[in-house]
Amino acid sequence: MKVCKFGGTSMADAKVIGQACDIVQADPERRIMVVSAPGKRDGGDRKVTDLLIACAEARLRGEDAAAEKRAVLERFDAIRSDLGLADDFDREIAADLDARLAADPKHRGRFADSLKAAGEDYAARLVAAELRRRGAAARYVSPREAGMLLSDEYGNAQLLPESYASLAKLARAEGIVVFPGFFGHTRAGEVVTFPRGGSDITGSILAAAVQADLYENFTDVDSVFAANPAIVPGPEPIRELTYHEMRELSYAGFNVLHEEAVIPSIRAGVPICVKNTRRPEGPGTRIVRERAYEAGRAVGIASAEGFCTIFVSKYLMNREIGFGRRVLQIFEEEGLSYEHMPSGIDNLSIILREQAMSPEAERHVTKRLRSELDTEDVSVERGLALIMIVGEGMRYAVGMAARATAAFARAGVNIEMMNQGSSEISMMFGVKAVDLPKAVQSLYKAFFKS
Repeated sequence: MKVCKFGGTSMADAKVIGQACDIVQADPERRIMVVSAPGKRDGGDRKVTDLLIACAEARLRGEDAAAEKRAVLERFDAIRSDLGLADDFDREIAADLDARLAADPKHRGRFADSLKAAGEDYAARLVAAELRRRGAAARYVSPREAGMLLSDEYGNAQLLPESYASLAKLARAEGIVVFPGFFGHTRAGEVVTFPRGGSDITGSILAAAVQADLYENFTDVDSVFAANPAIVPGPEPIRELTYHEMRELSYAGFNVLHEEAVIPSIRAGVPICVKNTRRPEGPGTRIVRERAYEAGRAVGIASAEGFCTIFVSKYLMNREIGFGRRVLQIFEEEGLSYEHMPSGIDNLSIILREQAMSPEAERHVTKRLRSELDTEDVSVERGLALIMIVGEGMRYAVGMAARATAAFARAGVNIEMMNQGSSEISMMFGVKAVDLPKAVQSLYKAFFKS
């Protein structure tokens, strides 16, 4: 049994939806199909989820959101019409969208999640209808019906463990199950979403719940590549990597698979295969529990911009019991999640996503760090990028850090921060965002061209 997930580019228009349906019908083992909301058709287009967010924001501003709603409905009408399906679908989703927009907007998170989730919901209904038109035994199954219960963390929900027993029943469902990604319901019955890109998480959860033999993640690339093709021309494809390697790479900028999507598969031992909807016959990239690897060999270089660091300095900080806990308590009380915290004897750095550190949050945090901890220096530096070199073959290999730092030196890039995970399968470096391209290119030459 296979669970297959199709991303936004595979739902963008009637043509690619047809290709996705072809793929599912070509293999009787593909019995659960998870779909995203329609993505961009071209560079100037907008994703349906972005259109729905615009709907929510207009309504929250007290506007009627008529123009935003029309853009959503026109997009689905175009897909429905090109597929040749009956126009009663248009009336159904128009009524549903009106009901979502008419809900009480006082709870902003709940209101926004209800609208954001509509894209996946409508796409799943469309795909199920198209499969039935083709003669397949297919049915739409809602997360509520299936029992996908999530925490009430709107926009950032997590699966409640008791959901697995309910979701496991999908293994006995007849025909093809078409399931919307990205959202579930709280115990109170409210719609709640995963983070953006959360359809990957839905697919992985279902694969784990039904103990699938394989979780196929169809997207718009042939495989996972060893570096970002927008930075390194023609990087080599990765044919196989481990769960832990993929998680590290996804965290640091590999956008092929959501960083949280591998966790259910890790726990259930379900292998993942990333494939291209337009070329499903290709081998893709397999993500497995263990693989053979060569000592001293990296598997990929990931990079991401959008970080900032708060530098805290205090003489004899290492002698002050509870200092680190009190630093993190301030961040917790300010509602900020940190990413990394490298430290020295008299100083430490807290690295955060820059979008979380608004000017107001920066003022609050720095003021509290100075007054409550009696620090000697607190400073904030923005425009930081993180680069991650990952590979099981790096474990216990001598000279890996030397190769990396030499590559930075050759590129004339200063290292702002360096951290190696205790598992020794990754090294992380912080650099100025402006230096990111030349740093990654130099690292790629050092680790993949030497």
